[in-house]
Amino acid sequence: QVQLVESGGGLVQAGGSLKLSCAASGRTVGTYRMGWFRQAPGKEREFVAVIGGSGTSTGYANSVKGRFTISRDNAKNTLYLQMNSLKPDDTAVYYCAAGLYGLQYEFWGQGTQVTVSS
Repeated sequence: QVQLVESGGGLVQAGGSLKLSCAASGRTVGTYRMGWFRQAPGKEREFVAVIGGSGTSTGYANSVKGRFTISRDNAKNTLYLQMNSLKPDDTAVYYCAAGLYGLQYEFWGQGTQVTVSS
């Protein structure tokens, strides 16, 4: 009942910036907990950032603290991830997700590729 579509991925040099978007449709996701996850080649999917429905509560993986910022615009039903000071280790497919209950995520996007070159 909720569809999520990521966009904004691409190629960027180390030290550069990129902003990912996740457009939600099907339902208004203003009350959903939303997050960003990533999966690098040969690695497990890992948590990147989370934001509560109010937009005031956020959390980040230690690896991205100080560099990435998660935000949402509920009027646009869209989630964002501003990524600064990108490193080659940030290279991964980035997924957005939404959940209504607890810490679980019920809905996932298809992912968008982010490649950071040296």
